[in-house]
Amino acid sequence: MNWIYDPWPWYIGGPMIALILFLLLMVGKNFGMSSNLRTFCTLCGAGNASSFFKFDWKAHRWNLIVVIGAVIGGYIGAHLLSNNEVVAIHPDTITDLKNMGFESAGSSYLPTELFDNAIFTNPKTLLLLSIGGLLVGFGARYAGGCTSGHAISGLSNLQRPSLIAVIGFFIGGLIMIHLLFPLVFTL
Repeated sequence: MNWIYDPWPWYIGGPMIALILFLLLMVGKNFGMSSNLRTFCTLCGAGNASSFFKFDWKAHRWNLIVVIGAVIGGYIGAHLLSNNEVVAIHPDTITDLKNMGFESAGSSYLPTELFDNAIFTNPKTLLLLSIGGLLVGFGARYAGGCTSGHAISGLSNLQRPSLIAVIGFFIGGLIMIHLLFPLVFTL
């Protein structure tokens, strides 16, 4: 039963994603995770503060089940279908990360320097995560969706704005990881 713990190959995951997209297309729905934040905010009463949140959230109720499924699937994948707590990354990447101060690189699933409870006492880390969260939120809103919505649903529907957004996401990611990330974490 070792195959359960190994990453599933593209020829299993890809067709499963394609099947879900086909089913969503047949019922006139689009996949995307960032739109769920809008639905959650509307449920919490954000429509009283901004007209952006005044919409029929019940029409997007099905998408909330996607979030629940992602949480449950993530839990199952991490706790029941995984026997390794460490992500396999290249040794050169581990060395580079350790040179930037990420001592947990190569020995933990997530860098504890960013995702441990100790971050709540480190002002620099809190500031970086807050700014990053705001930029991601602004970018997803400005682009009309997140990477999953544009890259999976938008591209499969041959939408030109999604292609432009995905190109922008990748350029932004390359700039971040190769230029800004080393600059920020070597200070």
